[in-house]
Amino acid sequence: MKVHLPMRQPPDEPQKPRTRPEVRAARMTLYPRGGESPRAKLDRLVQYARSHERALILTHDNPDPDSIAAGVALAYLLEKLAGVEAIVAYGGIVGRAENRALIKVLKLPVVPIARVVFDDYDLICMVDTQPEQGNHSLPARHFPDVVIDHHPERPDSHLAPIADVGGPIGATSTVLAEYFRASGLKVPAGLATALFYGIKADTRDLGRQTTPTDVDAYLWLFPMTDKDALGAIEHPLLPEDYFRLYHTAIERAQVYGEVVICDLGTIYTPDMVAEIAERFMYLEDMKWSLAFAQYEDALFFSVRTTDRRMNAGRLIREVIEARGGSAGGHGTMAGARLPVKGLGAAANRKLREEVVKDFLDAFGVRARKPKKLV
Repeated sequence: MKVHLPMRQPPDEPQKPRTRPEVRAARMTLYPRGGESPRAKLDRLVQYARSHERALILTHDNPDPDSIAAGVALAYLLEKLAGVEAIVAYGGIVGRAENRALIKVLKLPVVPIARVVFDDYDLICMVDTQPEQGNHSLPARHFPDVVIDHHPERPDSHLAPIADVGGPIGATSTVLAEYFRASGLKVPAGLATALFYGIKADTRDLGRQTTPTDVDAYLWLFPMTDKDALGAIEHPLLPEDYFRLYHTAIERAQVYGEVVICDLGTIYTPDMVAEIAERFMYLEDMKWSLAFAQYEDALFFSVRTTDRRMNAGRLIREVIEARGGSAGGHGTMAGARLPVKGLGAAANRKLREEVVKDFLDAFGVRARKPKKLV
């Protein structure tokens, strides 16, 4: 089912650049945070949005199903409740077959960031990411009005007039599902399917980082989903590169006791790094999984863990941000990006070795003689 979000021709004169957060911080007292019901949060969002005309909703780069679904759902709510035109845009690419199928099968209206003129929009929103996260394509001269994200709150998010971030919730799609329930609007089948799959994917079928709110939203959405579409999204046809990548992953995996690390080399889509890290957690007796690879001018990292005493998001930030990269995540899963533009082959190889050593130290691995899977 197609969710139609009309688009207007851009105005003849570009609007003035967005003001920086320090200029707007004086307005913060108008928008209280914490302890609000979904209805109160939605009312505050709608009230604020009504004074605007055109909204840009930005996902994180190389968006996953949770980010895509949350973005499209927010666009729908802004149009229906606040009368604001909205488009959803993403940086990077939509690489995984399931993610491409999500957009194609449900005909979700998302566009590459290259098609966006930022000054055409007077309301900027971020979903499933935050200003300091470093995994989005919002230019530095702009700052979001609205930030909705289930990841731990970053300091700059306090500067957004509307911020619904942090907490233990397992998916940003859950937050948007709660908004829908509070609104009383009928959820189109396409949107219900997208939100359901967003929760399903980010919580690994409610088996990871899941709260009663996630379960409640999941069960509420399920009867409204398009089951045929859901099947097509979850079981898409896969490119040859997918199978080559798994061959490479199995050949290159290094096992250090309860830790598996895999350098995938150069990869055809960055979001496969997370899939490989996820898959290696199925290896018997593993507590930690790290996969990384280069895509264009950056190294992408993904960490998974079953060790409840540790925090994957905090660990990956300590390792990667110290080297000038950006990182984020929560207890059991996290990801990062480290620029390598201009590095020669030898320097690139040395950097990978040093980062692996840092991760082994952080994982508490003492033995440094790994064994191969094959």
